[in-house]
Amino acid sequence: MKLKVVIHEAEEGGYWAEVPSIPGCATQGEPFEQLLTNIYEAVEGCLSVPVRDVSISEHDRVIEIAV
Repeated sequence: MKLKVVIHEAEEGGYWAEVPSIPGCATQGEPFEQLLTNIYEAVEGCLSVPVRDVSISEHDRVIEIAV
C-alpha cells in the first residue's frame, strides 16, 4: 500500500506531517530522519484496530498482514 504524506516545515523548527487519506493521522519530528520514522509509527497506530471490538466466532481467524 502506498500513502501520500504531506510534510510541512514547522514555524518553531523541525517538521510536521499528515496523511490525508487517514483522517487525524499526523506526527512531527526533528531532524527530518526522525520525522520519517515517526510517520511510519503514526500510520501503524492509526490503522491498528483492537480485535476486542470485533465479534469473532470460533470459526473465524485473526491474522496480521504488512502493508
